[in-house]
Amino acid sequence: MRIDILTVMPEALESPLGCSILKRAQDKGLVEFHIHNLRDWSLRRHRKVDDYPFSGEAGMVMQIEPVYRCMEELKAQRTYDDIIFTSPDGDILDQPMANTLSMAENLMILCGHYKGVDFRIREHLCTREISIGNYVLTGGELPAAVIADAVVRLIPGAIGDEQSALSDSFQDNLLEAPVYTRPAEFNGWKVPEVLLSGNQALIDQWKMEQALERTQRLRPELLDDMK
Repeated sequence: MRIDILTVMPEALESPLGCSILKRAQDKGLVEFHIHNLRDWSLRRHRKVDDYPFSGEAGMVMQIEPVYRCMEELKAQRTYDDIIFTSPDGDILDQPMANTLSMAENLMILCGHYKGVDFRIREHLCTREISIGNYVLTGGELPAAVIADAVVRLIPGAIGDEQSALSDSFQDNLLEAPVYTRPAEFNGWKVPEVLLSGNQALIDQWKMEQALERTQRLRPELLDDMK
């Protein structure tokens, strides 16, 4: 998989994309990240990529020209499965969406910044808009890193135990059952006896019961989505 990220703050992506599972996936050749500084496609003085909105309201807006030039150059080299814009009013990122994106070959992510982007970018250049929550951030770099992490960890071989990803919360619209490790007792707090029984059928039944109980208690809307 190849992921191209368009940004005015490339340094904001260096750390999250360069460690842990994402770094290992790159080292294994499973994914390539290419960070593009949109200022490199600006023809204006001081490499500016923003201007005042026509509406007269406060804030600056990313211009269409540098974004268009960058996208056209990249699209001339390969076909993209999706061109994503990170936006607070996009579709909320969830596990089924991450599953779908993980099967792509080439993804492009445009990070919003300032007051936003010229709306023509969203209308004519992007194929999908994704939000990571109902709040506003300084820029789209953190959402781009979140999207990349959620997607890349699902690529076969990215994590040590591929079955682990299949049991994550939200894969079946259920929260994950509680997990424990050694010691079996600490400060008088004990691991549930069933997990020490060695009876896999009972353990699986307990996990399902716990997943259902936690989902009903903490995120009941997920069960509504299953109906």
